[in-house]
Amino acid sequence: MMHSRLAFLALAVALVVAAPSSARAQCTVAGTPASCGLPGSVSMTAGRVIRLQVSATSTALTAPTPADFDAGFNSTSGPTMTVSSNSSWSLYVRSSTAVWSATNTAPGAAARTDKPAGDLRWSTNPGGPFVALTTADASLLTGSATAADASSLHFQTLYSWALDTPGDYSLTLILSLTSP
Repeated sequence: MMHSRLAFLALAVALVVAAPSSARAQCTVAGTPASCGLPGSVSMTAGRVIRLQVSATSTALTAPTPADFDAGFNSTSGPTMTVSSNSSWSLYVRSSTAVWSATNTAPGAAARTDKPAGDLRWSTNPGGPFVALTTADASLLTGSATAADASSLHFQTLYSWALDTPGDYSLTLILSLTSP
């Protein structure tokens, strides 16, 4: 009895496997030359893809000279940013903090702990105009779908004889790329 149940189960499985399916396509040709073609299709969904590449993650600003203090600023070329996107995009810049971090470097002269982020100004053009950095996102660049849209960031650092004491100063910038 057990043997006949196994034979019946094997026959049922064989019939299910051999049964024609509506999802299958067939092509039959008799004679020569034999050629047969079947239509088919493929599909996919492409989502938004954006990429930001930055030539350097750190920029050493130009150390100020007496002439820079007299002028109130000096300039530094920053990194090159390259955006790749399959849709429209916007690139923003902001400071992570309202003030620079400061470390003392000269005995008896405390580094300025309240140097505002706005003392660093940015532009995508070396000649400006320059915009003061804040902790709010500022529109740096916008564009449409592109394989590689490159632009350089340029900085002006403001200096004051009366306020900017000796020290090591740093500020963290945040670049944010979005695709609406």
